Amino acid sequence: MFKEYDVIVVGAGHAGCEAAAAAANMGSSVLLITMNMQVMGQMSCNPAMGGIAKGQIVREIDALGGYSGIVSDKSMLQFRMLNLSKGPAMWSPRTQNDRMMFTSLWRTMLEDAQNVDFWQDMVSGLLVRDEKVCGVRTSMGITIEAKSVVLTNGTFLNGLIHIGEKHFSGGRAGEKAAHGITEQLVELGFESGRMKTGTPPRIDGRSLDYSKMDEQKGDEEVSGFSFKKGMHPFGSKSSPAISQLSCHITYTNQKVHDILRTGFDKSPMFSGRIKGLGPRYCPSVEDKIDRFADKDRHQLFVEPEGWNTVEVYVNGFSTSLPEDVQYKALKEVPGFENMRMFRPGYAIEYDYFPPTQLEHTLETKLVKNLFFAGQINGTTGYEEAACQGLMAGINAHKAARDEEPFVLKRSDAYIGVLIDDLITKGTEEPYRMFTSRAEYRILLRQDNADLRLTELGHQLGLADEDRLKRVREKRAAIDAIRKYFGEYGAEPSVLNPVLAEAGTSGLNQRIKLDKVLSRPQVDMTMLRKSLKEVDEFLSRYEKEFVESAEIEMKYESYIHKEVELVQKMNHLEDIRLQADYDYSKLKSLSMEARIKLTKIKPTSLGQASRISGVSPADVSVLLVHMGR
Repeated sequence: MFKEYDVIVVGAGHAGCEAAAAAANMGSSVLLITMNMQVMGQMSCNPAMGGIAKGQIVREIDALGGYSGIVSDKSMLQFRMLNLSKGPAMWSPRTQNDRMMFTSLWRTMLEDAQNVDFWQDMVSGLLVRDEKVCGVRTSMGITIEAKSVVLTNGTFLNGLIHIGEKHFSGGRAGEKAAHGITEQLVELGFESGRMKTGTPPRIDGRSLDYSKMDEQKGDEEVSGFSFKKGMHPFGSKSSPAISQLSCHITYTNQKVHDILRTGFDKSPMFSGRIKGLGPRYCPSVEDKIDRFADKDRHQLFVEPEGWNTVEVYVNGFSTSLPEDVQYKALKEVPGFENMRMFRPGYAIEYDYFPPTQLEHTLETKLVKNLFFAGQINGTTGYEEAACQGLMAGINAHKAARDEEPFVLKRSDAYIGVLIDDLITKGTEEPYRMFTSRAEYRILLRQDNADLRLTELGHQLGLADEDRLKRVREKRAAIDAIRKYFGEYGAEPSVLNPVLAEAGTSGLNQRIKLDKVLSRPQVDMTMLRKSLKEVDEFLSRYEKEFVESAEIEMKYESYIHKEVELVQKMNHLEDIRLQADYDYSKLKSLSMEARIKLTKIKPTSLGQASRISGVSPADVSVLLVHMGR
């Protein structure tokens, strides 16, 4: 019934969709197996993509030739660039999305991929021979062979949903859990654990009074995620297409908190019925009022679910309290007095596998050609899952052909930081990306993801010729702009105060002359003449290109320092370590270092230095032992 595939992808969430698309577009025959083909690429939690550091990841996925940025742009309801008051290393794009359109677009794009086949079924086990995966077994009793397998099971592995004292099996509201895979992997020697996540109630937007809330509009300038132009539905400031939908902000209050506390004795989180740890940076509302008892209110974001639905998502009110407690508490939130609930919030517990059991390729150490991506590795968030899926799909394709693997370093991308963090440090709580996790974040900006990664994506066969051509045009424009201002700056010039006053507004925007009027040394006639020359020169280039040139010029010294730091750290990355080395023989190492090094088996001295419990003194011992 089935041919042997190059790659089988299990699960069609964000990780699974990116994995299937990547492997197929590189030339592999791919079978994508999901329990429900109607919800491929489902936004199980809030209908939004990007945000702090997450937006950088989506742009990196797009730069490499993945699909998340395009799908996000085409289905966006609203766009905002976050953190514009801070430096450009912190700027992070975010979209509010149409949930149903997002899923529909993902399915369409995958169906348009020539090498992707689909099968609706539950995978109950793996086919493993001689410590190498060779296919899967489904709940229908069907065996399907493949050269590589990617597991992207999300929250479905032995998923258990909690609402107050009620609990029932499920991988998501209205969908059954997956059983069999965890048990088999444990028998094969894998270590497993439990994690927890949650979601808030969904509300009928027609029943809300938005006049009691603060409106949060989208940006006037919409850049979107994808470096390909024309992906989003909104026009420019001068030629608008359709209006963005607003989000709204309201707050809990002391009465809301008091009502929520009445359900604490029935809370699965406080009673101990939930064993897994939840995301620290996205706690449930009951966790927030318990941990921050001194706070008299917490912010809630009221987010639209789509163009053609009245359903809204109450971001910040994730909960697993009894449904009647949820209902009574929400009625006390300003604007929610006449609220009608579509469904209550809930928590879900699921199995994951500590990611220290993986290589940098996301291939498992115990079973060859078996890859894990997404929440199975202990991460939280669509963006974190999608980038793992992309990397797993790339490397599953390469493993099927015995080709050299593809790995991104920490200095290459946020994707490299995420994967290195996971496999080197592991995680006991759902991992979420932040800009603070990236030590080279000035180099890893959202504006230059294409400059960093598109050529690599083109070499892989994922980024097309048009993308590569645009990147080269961008690089040439940046170099020309830098040369132009470098020539002006080579001698005293009236442009110096102009550049100083430019701020982060973009060089192509006219600078207010009144900012420099108080400077007696400035010849205003010459200044106006120079401004006209600058405007005429910059008008030749796209705003995106000019902004990147401005960032490179203004932060040149910081960028240079980070490049030097990368070069120094790469010295340690280039010192390779044997995966099977017996660290117990090195008595000069601390006991903790010996245990951690033996467990994680780092491939380089750089990776060893980042393992929790391996001190600088331990690194020195390794250097001495290696004759360095």
